[in-house]
Amino acid sequence: YLAYRIGQTAYLTSKLNDLDIPTIQPAGGHGVYINAGAIFPHIPQGEFPAQALCVELYREGAVRGVEIGSVMFAHIDPEDEQWRYPALELLRLAIPRRTYTQSHLDYVADCFAAIKSRAESVRGYKFTYAPELLRHFTARFEPL
Repeated sequence: YLAYRIGQTAYLTSKLNDLDIPTIQPAGGHGVYINAGAIFPHIPQGEFPAQALCVELYREGAVRGVEIGSVMFAHIDPEDEQWRYPALELLRLAIPRRTYTQSHLDYVADCFAAIKSRAESVRGYKFTYAPELLRHFTARFEPL
């Protein structure tokens, strides 16, 4: 069971890397982490490239991921009141156990290939609502 589960994340990671979609290595045991900042280098961190990738992935293939980047971790430094951004803009794809087949994972990779083919046309987002705490759960956005 464990070998199969780890094999699924390794399989999807390998498929994405074959498409030049950058991922965090090695693949995890329950999820794949995609470097959205490298896919969308033209989107500044303050315009949330990982959130943009989440939206594009959902639009392209109804695949849900979660942003792990500036929406979740950026903050204003109280000392100088400047924004501090995380080192990486990631999209996390959780792979629930005993749920997806190889063809599902191939479909996800195909969605990323389509997004990559039009990556330069993708724009960032801005907050329309962002609570002070845990904003990644309830923030709202609009495209720029």
